[in-house]
Amino acid sequence: MHSENIEYAANELTLKGYFARPSAPGPYPCVLVAHEWWGCNDYVRSRVDMLVAEGFAAMAIDLYGNGKTAADGGEAAALMNALLETPDGVLDRFNAALNLVKSRSDVDTSSISAIGYCLGGAVVLNMARAGLDLNFVASFHGNLSTQHAASEGQIKAKVAVFHGNDDVMIPFEQVSAFKAEMDAAKADYLFVGYDGAMHGFTNPLATERGQKNNLPLAYNKAADTDSWSQLLEHLRG
Repeated sequence: MHSENIEYAANELTLKGYFARPSAPGPYPCVLVAHEWWGCNDYVRSRVDMLVAEGFAAMAIDLYGNGKTAADGGEAAALMNALLETPDGVLDRFNAALNLVKSRSDVDTSSISAIGYCLGGAVVLNMARAGLDLNFVASFHGNLSTQHAASEGQIKAKVAVFHGNDDVMIPFEQVSAFKAEMDAAKADYLFVGYDGAMHGFTNPLATERGQKNNLPLAYNKAADTDSWSQLLEHLRG
């Protein structure tokens, strides 16, 4: 495997991501990986390595800038809110990563997808709503709400949502509204709900972090395993 820490920029803000691919120069289909509210940490980098093991190039993107990560829920909330309060911050920082991988000779520019966890799940869904040129996007335990619902024909990417049915941070009404939005937009989408799964169900550290920060988070191995398997099926198309 070839891997590298990589610096890039959006509006003069330095971003610090992680790119990896199989050893041969490729080109490879590429997956952008958007992090949880904890930042671009070892967990999201591990997902990049898992994708590379399956024959993809992948890049963990930095949404906060300078590779910032959070030690606790308070820091994570502050970093996330600062991002969301920056006009076009998410779009600009995502596009910076997208343009970077498009410029690489080891990436197949006709096959770029994006996945995200928690905050990152909401980010990739919103990039699909914005009509970005992505083949496929997948959200894992991400927020499903939006202030800018997609109109018919606006979503180019195929969409998958992997959701914990016991996730109290994403209420049933939000799920229903999302499905109605996707139906109205005539999007090609898949929604998978896991009984017994809570917010953060893909992250092995979720249960411990939930207890430390008094948050309703928990890891669920069965949901994690199944959602990853389904993701790979859709990426291979």
